[in-house]
Amino acid sequence: MSENRQQWQALLDELNQRQATAEAMGGEERVARQHAKGRLTARERIDGLFDPDTFNEIGALAGSNHPGGEAPLAGDGVVGGTGMIQGQTVVALVEDFTVKGGSIGHVNAAKRARLVRLAAEQRLPLVLVLEGAGERASNSLERYPNTPNDLQLVADLKGKVPVVTIVLGASAGHGALTGMFADLIIMLEGAALFTAGPPVVFASMGVECTPEELGSAQMHATESGVVHNIATSEQDAFAQARYFLTMTNRQDEDNSRAQGSARRYIVDELLDIIPPAGQKAYDVRAVVRAIADDETVFELQPGYGSSLVVALARVGGVATMLVANQPAVQAGAITCEAAEKATHFIEVAEQFSLPLVFLLDNPGAMPGPQSERAGILKAAGKMFAAQRRYRGQKIAVTLRKGFGFGSSAMGMNPWDSQAMSLALPSVSLGGVPAIGGDVAAKASAEESAKMQDIQSGAWVPADSMAFDKIVNPVDLRNEIIDVLHRSRYRSV
Repeated sequence: MSENRQQWQALLDELNQRQATAEAMGGEERVARQHAKGRLTARERIDGLFDPDTFNEIGALAGSNHPGGEAPLAGDGVVGGTGMIQGQTVVALVEDFTVKGGSIGHVNAAKRARLVRLAAEQRLPLVLVLEGAGERASNSLERYPNTPNDLQLVADLKGKVPVVTIVLGASAGHGALTGMFADLIIMLEGAALFTAGPPVVFASMGVECTPEELGSAQMHATESGVVHNIATSEQDAFAQARYFLTMTNRQDEDNSRAQGSARRYIVDELLDIIPPAGQKAYDVRAVVRAIADDETVFELQPGYGSSLVVALARVGGVATMLVANQPAVQAGAITCEAAEKATHFIEVAEQFSLPLVFLLDNPGAMPGPQSERAGILKAAGKMFAAQRRYRGQKIAVTLRKGFGFGSSAMGMNPWDSQAMSLALPSVSLGGVPAIGGDVAAKASAEESAKMQDIQSGAWVPADSMAFDKIVNPVDLRNEIIDVLHRSRYRSV
C-alpha cells in the first residue's frame, strides 16, 4: 500500500467512524426508549417521508467536534438534508429527541439555518418534523458568535415555497414557534405543542398541568385552530405531508390537465344530494367528492370552523383548492373560525398557483352577540380580502343560498375576477335572507311574499348578468373542468 493510500485510509476510517456515530443518534439505550414510546427515530422518520434511497444528508458531522472538548452530540440533535417526494426535491429538518431531547444548541441552530436557507435559495419545499424541547439550557454557558436564527428565515419563506410542519411528540419553545409559519401543520394524536412546557408554566405561573392539558392535538385542531390536520400514526402524517406537497407542485400542470381532459362525465347523484329547498340541510362533502376525481380529496383543518369545508382535490386531473359552505353545520353560515380557516388556505392557493373553486350555500356571516364579540366582521373581512386579492383561476359556484356579506366572502359578487361564475337553477340571493330579512325591513305581507318570490330561483340574477351561466347540476363537474383546462394567466 502506498504512503498516500495509507494516509487516506486513516482519514477515511475516521470519517466512517464519525459518520457511524452520527447515524447512531443518541445511542442504543435512547433509541430503545424512543421505540418503547411507540415513536420512530429521526432517521426512521426521514425514511418514512422521502422516496426510498433519495435522502442526501447535510451536516451529519455537526456537533462531533465541540471546541470546548465536550462529548460529541450526534448531529447536535437534528437530522436534515434533501430527498425526493414523487419526483420533487424537498428539504427536511427533523428534530432528534434521542440527542438532548431534540433541544437546540448553537451548532443545531446553525444547521437548521443552513437547511432553511437552502430551501429559500433553491426554491425547494421545506418539511419541519418536530419533537424537541426548544432552546438548550446550556446555551447560556457557551459563547458562539451570533448564532443564526431559523425562526426569521422560515418566516421569510411564506408564499415562496410550500412549508409543512409535522408535530410527532412534545414540541416546545423555539422549535414549536418556527413550525407555526407553515402552510400545513399536521399533529400526531398523543403529541403536545406549546410555547413553554409544564415545568416552565409551573415555575413562572404556579400552575400544574400535563402536556396534554397544555397543548393536545385535539385541542389545537378544534379549539385554538393552531393545527390544521390530525394524524392517527406517524405514517399517516407522512402520507398527508407527501400528498399536500404533490398537490402544490405545479411543475407537471400541463401534463395533469392533458391527462385529465378525457375524464369528463355527468354527476347524476348531485340531483339526489342537493335539496333545491334552501332550508334543508345536506353534507357538502358529498358534493365535493362527486365533483372531484376519484379518491383525490384531502380535507384541510376538518375539526375547526366546520360550517365551511376546505379541501385539496384533483378535478379533471388539475390540483385544485375547494372552499365550500357546509349546510349541515349552522346552515353553512360563515363563523369567525370558518373565515380564519378559509383565509389561510385561499392565501395558500394564491401563493402556489392553485385554482380556487367556491361552492356557495350560506345564509350569510354568523349573526348574534357571541359572534360579534368574537370579531366576525374582521374575520369575514379578511376572508373577503383574501379572495379579492387572489389572481388565479377563481370559479364561483352558487349551489343554493347566497346572502349578505357571506356571498361576497365566498367570491360570488359579479365582476370579482372570476374565471367563471356558475349557478344552479335553485339559487336564492339577497342582501339579507328573505326569511327574516322581510321582518327586519318591516315589510307588509304582500311585500314579503314578493321578496321571497324574487329571491327564489336563478332567473332574475341571470337576466342581469349576476351569473355567467346557469347549469344543470349533473353537468357541474364538466363545466368546472372546462374552465380549469383553459390556458392560465397569472399576474406578476
